[in-house]
Amino acid sequence: MLYALHELAYSSAQPFRIGASFARKFWTSPFNPAAGTALGRNAYASAELFESVTRRYGKPAWGLDVITVDNQPVRTTEQVIWQSPWVRLVRFARNVGDLKRAGKPVAAPSVLIVAPLSGHYATLLRGTVETFLQDHDVYVTDWINARQVPMLEGRFDFHDYIDHVRTMLAQIGPRAHVVGVCQPGPPVLAAGAIMAAENDPNRPASMTFMGSPIDARLSPTVTNQLAEARPFAWFQSNMIHTVPIPYPGFGREVYPGFVQLYSFMSMNEQRHKDAHWEYFRDLVSGDGDGVEKHEQFYDEYLSVLDLTEEFYLQTIDIVFQSHLLPRGLLEHRGTPVDLTRITDIGLMTVEGEKDDISGVGQTQAAHGLCVNIPDDRRVLYVQPEVGHYGVFNGRRFREDIYPRTRDFIAANEKLSAVPDRATATA
Repeated sequence: MLYALHELAYSSAQPFRIGASFARKFWTSPFNPAAGTALGRNAYASAELFESVTRRYGKPAWGLDVITVDNQPVRTTEQVIWQSPWVRLVRFARNVGDLKRAGKPVAAPSVLIVAPLSGHYATLLRGTVETFLQDHDVYVTDWINARQVPMLEGRFDFHDYIDHVRTMLAQIGPRAHVVGVCQPGPPVLAAGAIMAAENDPNRPASMTFMGSPIDARLSPTVTNQLAEARPFAWFQSNMIHTVPIPYPGFGREVYPGFVQLYSFMSMNEQRHKDAHWEYFRDLVSGDGDGVEKHEQFYDEYLSVLDLTEEFYLQTIDIVFQSHLLPRGLLEHRGTPVDLTRITDIGLMTVEGEKDDISGVGQTQAAHGLCVNIPDDRRVLYVQPEVGHYGVFNGRRFREDIYPRTRDFIAANEKLSAVPDRATATA
């Protein structure tokens, strides 16, 4: 019912959005003598603000056709290497000629960036991907909105996620490197342990976890406390809703992206109010830089996707309530997940000092669980003065965190050298 009401509210606002669109054109028309007046600028800003907060935000484009490497433009080609109904494995192939002009080697370590499946599209990691493209052959998990997946495609749960990670590593080839950002930490670590136990030739050479709830019992945040304060049945009864017509996945039970978005925004309600008030003032004053910065952030932040019921509820249970992985109780397809079997996979953990989603200690807990990884293949790093988002994006990520991650991957690339490593091509 909630999903249907949400869609009804959006549809009901359509006439007002059309009116706002006409108002924007009227108050910016060169034929309107009042367009440049204080009245005209305020009217235009009001219409623009209304349209922006009521718009339907679709999946953003990656926008990485050309990146800058050492001050030189490098073209990239977006390639879908493998896909299922639930994800596209996307590779950003760098142009060989452009790399040579930039003075970069063509051969590069293969890195799979596992984007979070927690309400936002993988494009939230656009800056992360662009930064890793400086020195790596980059692949990323581009998750599909569950409301777009027909019921005939079946289910997708926590264990399917683990299987998908394994399949994608196999598609990339032997001893690639994995970077799990936030939510993927537990299933990616589990996948690494299973592959290590089987001596899978496609097991990763290294795993890097950024702001991940490996052990959510440590330094609990508001998010962790909310997950533990409610009984499991409450999440089943209150957070799961049915996809309505006309979406391809109508009838599917999901955790809607808009519910996750409202939850996140309520945690910093005043900050978002202030940001939109500042946006209004920038529109009135004609501050193009301020307007562009606001729109770039919120165009991404307000674009959300749905999660399947089974994946969401299993994540609540396995990661945030039962803590099965750190307690050594997680089983995958009937087989125990034994983290002590990891012996030749490098492990790096990155945390933010001010992370209010995954508290300091939750990610680095992986080191205490993976006891058989040699010390020379470990890095534990806590970045001062950054929150959750700053762990994988922004200036401190580019200047402080990424160089350490790059060096860690390079060291483990040498330790797990594979002949005929795939090179970056276009």
